[in-house]
Amino acid sequence: MKIDLLLKQALLLLCLTGIAACSSTGEDADAMEDVAETESGVDATTRRQQELEEEARARAAAAEERMTRSALSTTVFYFEFDVAEFQQSDRDVLSYHARDLASNPRKRIRLEGHADERGTREYNLALGERRANSVLNYLIVNGASRSQIEVVSYGEERPAQTTSSETAYQQNRRVEIASQ
Repeated sequence: MKIDLLLKQALLLLCLTGIAACSSTGEDADAMEDVAETESGVDATTRRQQELEEEARARAAAAEERMTRSALSTTVFYFEFDVAEFQQSDRDVLSYHARDLASNPRKRIRLEGHADERGTREYNLALGERRANSVLNYLIVNGASRSQIEVVSYGEERPAQTTSSETAYQQNRRVEIASQ
């Protein structure tokens, strides 16, 4: 009977040990799964953050490309009456033109200066040239080469509008960028 009791106790101890061993292994396995999930969660978070950053860079590059195309399609710059300095609002667009010329050394342009019909022919030719030179100097300071740019003045000879109104005069006071 003592042997039976001893055998039962040994068997009970063996079962309890087995159960304890299984439960601790289960906790370790759960802990390992939690660590794996946490690591993969960090990996997923990092990967998502990288994807978002890449998307933001792609959107910024696309926006910059649109801005460049828009700026380079602007080729007429208007001036105030009897003034040879271009408007402050034109600086950004002219900067894009300067960068485009700097990055394309074989590209050539012609700056065509114009004036409205008020003033003498000689004065308007000189004013158109001063206006074109104002744009020329800005382009050179911002990276373009002088050899890429030709300056010509038409004065009042090639008006954009032929009527004699303030609106027509405003459209005639200009510098146009023409590709060569």
